[in-house]
Amino acid sequence: MSGTLNKVMLIGHTGDDVKMHYFEGGNSLGRFPLATNETYTNKATNERVTNTEWHNIVVRNKAAEICEKYLKKGDLVYIEGRLKTRKWQDDKGMDRYSTEVHCTDFTFLSPKGESSNAANSNADQNTQKPQASTAPQNNTSVSEEADDLPF
Repeated sequence: MSGTLNKVMLIGHTGDDVKMHYFEGGNSLGRFPLATNETYTNKATNERVTNTEWHNIVVRNKAAEICEKYLKKGDLVYIEGRLKTRKWQDDKGMDRYSTEVHCTDFTFLSPKGESSNAANSNADQNTQKPQASTAPQNNTSVSEEADDLPF
């Protein structure tokens, strides 16, 4: 054993729909933001304070396609993965860093057809929800190892 561990477990609400990127050779990559909240009571003012932390989630291949199909903005999801920091240069040539959670496992926690943006469904009448027979169960879990399955 190497004595190190890089593991992240998050439960939060998606901040946007999954944005897909497709590559030559059939590989794909999905990205979406995930919000986690911390709530506490300020002892000095006895006021309830909520802090939101945003995480950049990256999911690959078949798992990315499943997330794109079933995750919508506001859905509650469990994400498991590892942290990865990327270094890149902006337009001015300055080094920039972004930390991402590379997802290895996830579970949908929002009930089918009940995303928290359901109140906005009146504004977008053309959006169709997946039928119950094709939607995954609430406790569906997909790992990267399952990418080779033929479904």
